[in-house]
Amino acid sequence: MSHAFYVTATEADAGKALVVLGATEFALRKTTRVGFFRPVIPEADGPDEDIRLVLDHFALPQRYEDSYALTYREAQTLLSENRADELLERIIAAYKKLEAGCDVIVCMGTDYLGEMASLEFELNGEIARNLGAPVLMIAGAQGKTLDEAVHPLAIAVDACRERGGRVAGVFLNKADPADLAAYRQALVGHFGDKVGLKAVIPFDARLGSPTVREIADRLGAEILSGGERLDGLVSGYLVAAMQLQHALTWLQEGQLVITPGDRGDIIIGMLQADRSVRYPSLAGLLLSGGQRPEPSILDLIEGSSDSLPILAVATDTYTTATRALQVKSKLRAGDRGKIERSITAFNDHVDAESLESQVRNLRFDGLTPRMFTYNLMQRAKADKRHIVLPEPTDSRVLRASAFLLERDAVRLTLLGSRQEVENALRRHAIVLDPAVLDIVDPATDARRESYAETYFQLRRHKGMTLDAARDCLLDVSYFGTMMVYRGDADGMVSGAIHTTQHTVLPALQIIKTRPGCSIVSSVFFMCLDSGVVVYGDCAVNPNPNAEQLAEIAISSADTAKAFGIEPRVALLSYSSGDSGHGEDVERVREATRIARQRRPDLLLEGPIQYDAAADAGVAAQKMPGSPVAGRATVFVFPDLNTGNNTYKAVQRETGALAIGPILQGLAKPVNDLSRGCTVADIVNTVVITAIQAQGATAAEER
Repeated sequence: MSHAFYVTATEADAGKALVVLGATEFALRKTTRVGFFRPVIPEADGPDEDIRLVLDHFALPQRYEDSYALTYREAQTLLSENRADELLERIIAAYKKLEAGCDVIVCMGTDYLGEMASLEFELNGEIARNLGAPVLMIAGAQGKTLDEAVHPLAIAVDACRERGGRVAGVFLNKADPADLAAYRQALVGHFGDKVGLKAVIPFDARLGSPTVREIADRLGAEILSGGERLDGLVSGYLVAAMQLQHALTWLQEGQLVITPGDRGDIIIGMLQADRSVRYPSLAGLLLSGGQRPEPSILDLIEGSSDSLPILAVATDTYTTATRALQVKSKLRAGDRGKIERSITAFNDHVDAESLESQVRNLRFDGLTPRMFTYNLMQRAKADKRHIVLPEPTDSRVLRASAFLLERDAVRLTLLGSRQEVENALRRHAIVLDPAVLDIVDPATDARRESYAETYFQLRRHKGMTLDAARDCLLDVSYFGTMMVYRGDADGMVSGAIHTTQHTVLPALQIIKTRPGCSIVSSVFFMCLDSGVVVYGDCAVNPNPNAEQLAEIAISSADTAKAFGIEPRVALLSYSSGDSGHGEDVERVREATRIARQRRPDLLLEGPIQYDAAADAGVAAQKMPGSPVAGRATVFVFPDLNTGNNTYKAVQRETGALAIGPILQGLAKPVNDLSRGCTVADIVNTVVITAIQAQGATAAEER
């Protein structure tokens, strides 16, 4: 039988999606076998947005059709015909079908929409009771007094219990951030020990703000320009019916300016204001009245790169403004910024120990991917480190920087021109105040001369001159690496734009390997359904000899242990044990012998085939009695060709998250990104680099 949560609310727009996202993220830290279920979904032209949101964001391995039981219309028909038992039977049958493949199921109640709204509270309670799922009850606090917010929640909890339901937690969402303590005290006063989990989540204006894309979709607007900035948030509205010089004085950050389509002066003025450092960055322009700008102005718009989003609608200005104000933000699949912000709010304000009590008996053999990435962030925040990023005009790097700074996970320095960074932030509509950023321009920084002297001394035996060293230190990769070497930063992450050589070569020349290591190698953390394992070396050494392969195995085991993975090391080959011979097999056999000699404390096996290393059934046949076979957590490939192809094949065919390459063996951490990296890849790599820096400091202190 699966553990379950049933997330429901006392009213519409209370914020169920935030709690569902947080509860699902939490469940995925306990097990990879998590499901999502909506008993009843609204009628819609396409797939249910909440189902798509959860399934897509968490990549849950279930079919959309298995994620719900009935539509509102079907449920209403059954209830009107006094066939409530049949309704519940259909819901239970759909739930049980999904339950067979899950350890935890997060259920989401109905939305209080349409004709069923008056019946939905009782219906949700009855569904939860029949599914045996404890209820997480949510009420909205925005715009309410303390009593107005808490009283309906208390009534709802009592009503649920009277019908035999179990309430595991109560949430007040969208609470005034200034009154959180008072809300918490009120929950304790009302519920005491009767409800284990009591949480207050503050109102977040950015979660409540629609994007330009949402407004365009709801108003059926034509997009004239600025398609790359449609995910920018709309913080407010300005109807610009006055002359331009007066309209400019009303501008505020993130506004959507509404004006008739024939107001060329306003259109041109707002385009210029958005580009000017003297005026706030705008969300977009919404042109009313069904009038397109004059051809000359359209040519001006179309000839501008990274233009302000400009939308056009047929309705008059008053109707357009009224409809825009009515657009409510909703969490949608693909809106990573809002999704991550919601999960962070849940993690920051919900007591994990109280939620843990609901799934305390659940056991998972290994470390789940979600728990791994969650632990990374917590470890980084516990001992903040200073990481330098030399590619600050790339939108992915900027979005990752905003994410990391918002979570206070690391200190960051961006290398480049401040003007270029500020322009990039505006161009990509990224909410990150440049005033709080540490931006260093190597061309003007006072340390460049000192850095050049250090680099000259390090490389003079290779023919380096002081003038050449000065030129090298204009390069952001060399400057960033020298910051790490000199202790002005703890680590560097690069590679979103630069090549691997551009990232790694300065580190090899300046930082060099740590004591006891002769080579730099790499690992990937492979986040599989069965847990997180380590693959090495898949990025650096093409054809390591036996000595190098042994060192890669030892370094990979130490990296695994440093990140909470118990190292059981498999040195891979095309044969297992004594069954095969040949130059390649003997090299792996010799590497295993050397590694065992150097580190008798490690569990190592080799040569061994991948299936024997990963699958207990195969291991029982090929290598019975091995402490590693069938249970390996560190997989060491015999060469780069095998390792690189294997990690990419596993990643593509299984959808696994591959975090890396993470470099190991350097005296101080520098890590390389793939040029196809995502924002999440950058975030994970920066956090891992920070944790490596923590370890490097601890090693120096010893």
